[in-house]
Amino acid sequence: MHGLAPRPRRAFAPHRRLTSLLAVVAVVAALLVPNLTAGSPAAAAEPSATAALASTTPVDAGVAPMTLDGFDAGNIISDDVFFNKGTMSEAQIDSFFRSKGGTCQSGYTCLKDFRMDTPNRPADQYCNGYSGGGGESAARIIYKAAQSCGINPQVFIVMLQKEQGLITHTWPSQWRFDMALGQGCPDDAPCDPRFAGFFYQIYGAARQMKIYTEGYWFQWFAPGNTWNIQYHPNKGCGTAPVYVANAATSALYYYTPYQPNAAAMRAGYGEGDACSSYGNRNFYNYFTDWFGPTGGSSVERNSPFGNVELIEARPGEFAVSGWAIDPNTNAPLSVHIYVGDVGRAFTANESRPDVGAAYPAAGNNHGFSARVPVNGPGETGVCVYAMNVGPGANVLLGCKTLLSLTGSPVGKVESVTAGKGTINVAGWALDPDTTDPIEVHLYLGGVGRSFKADVARTDLPAAYKANGNRHGFTASLPAAIGTHTVCAYGINTGPGWNIEMGCFEVTVTGTAIEEKGRTPIGSFETLTSDGGRVTAKGWAIDPDTASPVKVHLYYGGVGREYTANKTRTDVGAANPGYGNAHGFEETFAVSGAKAEVCAYALNTGPGVNAFLGCKTVDVVETIPEQGRVPIGELEGVTVSGTTATVKGWTIDPDTRESIRVHLYLNGVGREFIANKDRTDISERYPAYGYYHGFEEKLTIPTGESTICAYGINTGPGGHTFLGCKTVTASSGIQEKGRVPIGSFEAVQASGTSVTASGWAIDPDTSSSIRVHLYVNGVGREYIADKARADVGAANPGYGNAHGFSETFTLDVGTSTICAYGINTGPGGHTFMGCKTINVTAPVVDRGRPPFGNFEPLTASPGRLNVAGWAIDADTADPIAVHIYVDGAGLAYMADIERADVAAAYPGFGTSRRGFYQSIPATPGAHGVCVYAINNGAGGHTLLGCQSVTVP
Repeated sequence: MHGLAPRPRRAFAPHRRLTSLLAVVAVVAALLVPNLTAGSPAAAAEPSATAALASTTPVDAGVAPMTLDGFDAGNIISDDVFFNKGTMSEAQIDSFFRSKGGTCQSGYTCLKDFRMDTPNRPADQYCNGYSGGGGESAARIIYKAAQSCGINPQVFIVMLQKEQGLITHTWPSQWRFDMALGQGCPDDAPCDPRFAGFFYQIYGAARQMKIYTEGYWFQWFAPGNTWNIQYHPNKGCGTAPVYVANAATSALYYYTPYQPNAAAMRAGYGEGDACSSYGNRNFYNYFTDWFGPTGGSSVERNSPFGNVELIEARPGEFAVSGWAIDPNTNAPLSVHIYVGDVGRAFTANESRPDVGAAYPAAGNNHGFSARVPVNGPGETGVCVYAMNVGPGANVLLGCKTLLSLTGSPVGKVESVTAGKGTINVAGWALDPDTTDPIEVHLYLGGVGRSFKADVARTDLPAAYKANGNRHGFTASLPAAIGTHTVCAYGINTGPGWNIEMGCFEVTVTGTAIEEKGRTPIGSFETLTSDGGRVTAKGWAIDPDTASPVKVHLYYGGVGREYTANKTRTDVGAANPGYGNAHGFEETFAVSGAKAEVCAYALNTGPGVNAFLGCKTVDVVETIPEQGRVPIGELEGVTVSGTTATVKGWTIDPDTRESIRVHLYLNGVGREFIANKDRTDISERYPAYGYYHGFEEKLTIPTGESTICAYGINTGPGGHTFLGCKTVTASSGIQEKGRVPIGSFEAVQASGTSVTASGWAIDPDTSSSIRVHLYVNGVGREYIADKARADVGAANPGYGNAHGFSETFTLDVGTSTICAYGINTGPGGHTFMGCKTINVTAPVVDRGRPPFGNFEPLTASPGRLNVAGWAIDADTADPIAVHIYVDGAGLAYMADIERADVAAAYPGFGTSRRGFYQSIPATPGAHGVCVYAINNGAGGHTLLGCQSVTVP
């Protein structure tokens, strides 16, 4: 019952009287492949003797990191745990499936959604029978089988994962369900068709476990004895004596008659060597990761414990609280909260006197209260793990399935009525992701206005009670006489997009615009100048007519008459019924340095004219290009330490714009803009304005330096030499017994080659100093003399030669490197810190296919959002992924930082393994497929295909 592993020969000869029974009952060999990522759905259409294990890895399964510290080959799981049928209810099993299973790919049914009609089974000496039913879920089948046969349902959950990966698989074919546990599938014969089907696999395996532990038919791994158990079907790989301590462990060996060797144990979830088998190791891995200690060793008493007191859905998040303690420390520990398959770490460090009173040795600071963002709409599983810090194992504290409060806004337009010159709109709108009021946009004749839906409403639907009651809105829109269309939109604030709440037609009645002697309204908005001319802009309306009105613009006491008839849609929208033809924008010549213009709107009837205001502007005259050279002066250079401040001014007579200035330090030039405010220069050259000064800082070497300045022409003329100044800089550095300063910045590994880098300076000298690097306590001396311009800029006067970047070879494993800056004089040395690095063996291209995860596909208006991660086990570098949208492919790099992937795969080099692309797409349904591209000799891997509709 080793799932997709190549089927080995049976590693033992059954007793003669068992021959007929074993033709039907599965007695299988070890799980011979480690836990790697699945291949493509196409490749999984039917079982294959060479296929890789289809279970997903801890990253995409959302499990807490595993530990094999407590694994005991003779006591893999205790009888108390193995036969405890009360560990999970049907609802808890279902919640667990939903928390671990990702989004199921189109065309497939995942375990969390699987249902089938089940038959009746009679009671016997092993199980209490089974009452069949229609459309029973996987969770219900497992729960009922566990209760009938007295087996812990967690045992079946773990076996489903290690055999077929069904807990986390997102594209399982029917054969995976038909042979879910390998029940009735001997290694040396075809599967017995009587055991095909998910129900027969679960109930048959439950009953078979009881047969195993009865001790009558199966005796060669009987508990209370020492047995030589093979490492692998290949007898040449050897055996080792194992004292089988209990019936549960013996049942696991009947099921998978191999123990993991040292290579398999070192590999964690990964691959060992040619003599490694993985079935019982992976059983222990998954069980302790997902459900805590197996009770098979001292792990249980050394593992965390606690309680999840609250898992509650709130707008845009889940509220989770409780407490957790590790018996090996009184320090707060980490809890990991998974929403679906996305986990986040929190620290259980809140004061809980009640917990402290119950566990006085641990203290009070073990509570946690977290707000965890939702992943998407619909039912979501939320699970909480307490993370072990000692010799125990991580513990699942609890799971719950809830409906996420997230998505696009919801609301309703309840009334649209016409008033006198207005349209009145009322209703409510909210965004499920927040309790705050949201905006509602109302469009009248294509022109939108924003309103806040913040009116208290006690009659909102009960489903949105958690969002509060301040979500009503009432709005009044000015409208002319006639029929209008009003459209309302709820504006999104979180995941999702804006929604249309409807469009409504309404007719405004009333009297036409008429003469009432009212004064014009309007605005004199701007007055600008260009080349001896000014432009006055604004708008004006006489409320007693929809026709354009006259405006008078006065300059120098002389008026000019214009008609305000230019199109202004903003004015028309703000004044419904009057149209858009009410703007003015007029240009005329002026003289002098300044010009003042006053504007009036003229009444068309018996009322008075309206004064719209006066504005003053500096008159800008056009300066012709005459090829003149710049003028200016290098006024002075002052020195402080090794910093020189260079000051002066320069103007090109052919332009008012600020020009460039070149400053040369000992023959090396730098460019600046002479744009500093110089009122004194403006007074001398009033036609050119204020911004022609320069005042720039240069770092100069110790000793004598020459600084020269040039004004750079903007046109065809030559540049202008503004002068040179000679200055002297002294470092002022002297021996004062100060300790070195610096930073041990980074340690990086490439295979077994490690590079340590940073910088160090002794404040009492500008010379490069020594650094000592201690590797696992053994010191090496280097000189910090590599160029570091950033260090030199931050420490003026000391120069740039103070960096170190040293490379050396280390053995495979974990090493600690410490750095010291060595004093050149009487002061002490400086400890700059230690860094730990894990050195892995160089990656060898073995032709293995890439693996990874295509995470749930989402869409936003006009775009497809594609994310996931990919690794080629034969390279430490990021690899390419090909994303196909409706059959058209593009190549991208999976090189985005993914710390979660790196944590799950620490032996694969860089943590830059993620990809995220937002791809333009037309509205409608689209199919997206993602391939991980092999970096070497192996084939590529289809990470999956998903469909989504783009709004």
